[in-house]
Amino acid sequence: MLHKLVIGALGAMAVMFSSTAFAQGTATEAKAMLEKAVVAVNADKAKALDTINKEEGGFLDRDLYVFCFNLSDGKQVAAGSNNSRKYIGQDVRTLKDGTGKAYGPDLYAAAKEGQITEVSYMFPKPGTDTTPVAKISLVTKVGDLGCGVGYYK
Repeated sequence: MLHKLVIGALGAMAVMFSSTAFAQGTATEAKAMLEKAVVAVNADKAKALDTINKEEGGFLDRDLYVFCFNLSDGKQVAAGSNNSRKYIGQDVRTLKDGTGKAYGPDLYAAAKEGQITEVSYMFPKPGTDTTPVAKISLVTKVGDLGCGVGYYK
């Protein structure tokens, strides 16, 4: 009996600590993080982008992170996660998800002054393998940048 109890407890701990079982960020938390990024970029753009890229300042929380791109040339200039940092310097308008859907043009078009727009696509979660899962990014315009925060469904 004790043996079964120990095995059960170990199994529960494995699920609790696995990378796929960690708590996901919510739409509400993603919106709050995006609003925080807007304030930071408006206050000091260079410092905010540096902070985002260093995964500091509260711009990375579990699977939520900020990304920003130039509206002049579409090039990504900030990404608060190792998974998406590889896109820095790339034109977001060229991005396609794991299903082949071109979601980059939607991200770019969603950057509108004074509004937050949702863009749906498939993307791997930070810290996991490369299996894409359903993601919704909230995107807005901040000066000459488009910035967003995505959450996973």
